[in-house]
Amino acid sequence: MDLFENGYLGLEALPGLDAYVVAIALAFAFGLAMDCEVLLLARIKEYWDRGYANNDAVASGLQRSGRIITSAAAIIIAVFIGFVFGELAVVQQVGVALVIIVALDATLVRMLLVPATMTLLGKWNWWAPKPLVKIYNRFGTHD
Repeated sequence: MDLFENGYLGLEALPGLDAYVVAIALAFAFGLAMDCEVLLLARIKEYWDRGYANNDAVASGLQRSGRIITSAAAIIIAVFIGFVFGELAVVQQVGVALVIIVALDATLVRMLLVPATMTLLGKWNWWAPKPLVKIYNRFGTHD
């Protein structure tokens, strides 16, 4: 049996994606991306609060959380690859979409674009409007 006999990887060739497949894939991808983003930024913020310079905080936060994000992405990708071997075309489409989205998010966005942008922005990463600063100073969480 040829790998590409019935379309790529044996998947059924369809004329297009259903609208709800795109909506489901984007909703799941957004949720997963936000989890990884919060983890990464929380680690970077910890180092910033300890008095590290911006570039050092970004590098240390990325170093501390990079393996966790990569491992989590690998596990999630393995789960979504299982969707590709499902019987329903919709499940296969969602699986392929989520594998691509998670792989791009974990590599390009979390490990390249976010640290690069935070390095370029410098102290502007930590800017907040004055009313929010006042609210945070009054009610915010502190160690």
